[in-house]
Amino acid sequence: MRHFYIACLAAATSIALATPSMAEDLVFMLKNGTDSVLTHFFTSPVNENSWEGDVFGNQTLNPGESMRITIADGREVCKYDMRFEFQDSPDLDTTTDTQDLCELGEYTIEE
Repeated sequence: MRHFYIACLAAATSIALATPSMAEDLVFMLKNGTDSVLTHFFTSPVNENSWEGDVFGNQTLNPGESMRITIADGREVCKYDMRFEFQDSPDLDTTTDTQDLCELGEYTIEE
């Protein structure tokens, strides 16, 4: 019986060591502090040359509202470029910023 427990322990250890480590999801609250509807939100790691897909999909974020954002792209980076697009707002057509999303608990986009 003792050999059975040792074999189980060895198997569990080898599985744990063989499993690749996964990056943690980046989660933060995004607040729209503008007077315009936020229609699109794109991110990409700072070293990438193109934008990833729209984080919102079909959703929008109205003025004063907040939304929980999860970036689960599997990367182990913290600094992301962010691009925001607004509905019917010539002053805020496109706004960009760079943030360390690992340390960010909340982000407010403002005019």
